[in-house]
Amino acid sequence: MSTSSASAPRAAVGAPAPIDSDERLHSLDVLRGLALAGMILVHFHQRLERPVTGAEDLIGWGVWIFVEQKAWGTFAFLFGVGFAVLLRRLESRGAAVTPIYLRRLAALAVIGIVAQVGLGFSILFEYACWGLVLLLVRKWPTRRLLVFALVAACARPMVAEASALYAWWTTAAASPVGPNLWAMEHDAALLHHYSAALAARWSLFVAGLPHRWRDVLPASNLTLFIVGLLAVRRGVLDDPKRHARLIVGWMTFGALSWAISWTVLRALPEITIEGADWPIKFGLGLLQDQWLCFAYIGGVVLLLAYRPQWTERLRVFAEAGRMGLTNYLLQALVFDVMGSSYGFGIRLRPYAYLLAAPAMFVAQAALSRAWLARYRYGPAEWMWRSITYARVQPLRRVAPLPEQAAPAAAG
Repeated sequence: MSTSSASAPRAAVGAPAPIDSDERLHSLDVLRGLALAGMILVHFHQRLERPVTGAEDLIGWGVWIFVEQKAWGTFAFLFGVGFAVLLRRLESRGAAVTPIYLRRLAALAVIGIVAQVGLGFSILFEYACWGLVLLLVRKWPTRRLLVFALVAACARPMVAEASALYAWWTTAAASPVGPNLWAMEHDAALLHHYSAALAARWSLFVAGLPHRWRDVLPASNLTLFIVGLLAVRRGVLDDPKRHARLIVGWMTFGALSWAISWTVLRALPEITIEGADWPIKFGLGLLQDQWLCFAYIGGVVLLLAYRPQWTERLRVFAEAGRMGLTNYLLQALVFDVMGSSYGFGIRLRPYAYLLAAPAMFVAQAALSRAWLARYRYGPAEWMWRSITYARVQPLRRVAPLPEQAAPAAAG
């Protein structure tokens, strides 16, 4: 997976620059590629599925239970990891962290707005906004960060539960519910003209901005950002074997949370108080089915640590993962064109998209391999890095000189 230093020129000592390919933690690329593969399956299910009944409907149920929130959770964890790796690199070189990171977030916010308004994919802008919090808390001690992560996970459901009980106890009117953003996004994709969809998505974007104090409460994405930050700070990803017990502990917590969420919490009797049912069945944010992503992440990290040969076996995922942002945007474009009414309006049965999803991922991985054979970064990654460092980054790989290549050929 790694390339020689001749193929990726390093920046001068002390100058902030992106990570070269031989400095990467390849387990992160593999995780990112696996999450991309999962998201392809999720997008087929969400945007192109033709409703079915019977045994075939179990495919969609399986995507929901085992993949959907877990792929998103893996991306959020990796965002926190990426911040921590960038922070570690900048601090080791004595570079100014704040301006570089703010440019990075500003670029991501713009990309996120374009993806949301132009294609109907909204997560990147949210990442950019909550990424500001990481900058503010980056020097907090580990224990305080863990408490903050817990607060972030529980804040919205606990406030919702307290508000519902207060309204019931005082017979006050329940707080008005915000717009159904999911329904608005779905309706925008049903419009037959792209210009109308753009206008609808812009309205959706504005409606999703904070309009009341509850809108600025943190959520599980921030929790996962912080866990990713701590994983790098504690050296868990640098030396997984030394932290195997810690990793297994998080894996166990994730699996148990997921199991309790589906077998216990969702089987509880319904609470008739308006707005008080979902926070309880959501485990008040503490026991979420999304935490199963910890089991997935830990399993991959330990597998690659104890069985290094799997790094090569999972190379296809690592190649796609190294161009994670580019591939995500490409996915958004393809699914918007394929599934929207102003596009092809394609609908597939679950059996069909269960086959189409791996084929699409293999195509993305092959495209990534061909691109990375010539260039250091994906197109979106190159643009993002150039803005981050306020300097156009070298893109094309430099071929090794003949006298440098000869020893390798002889070996």
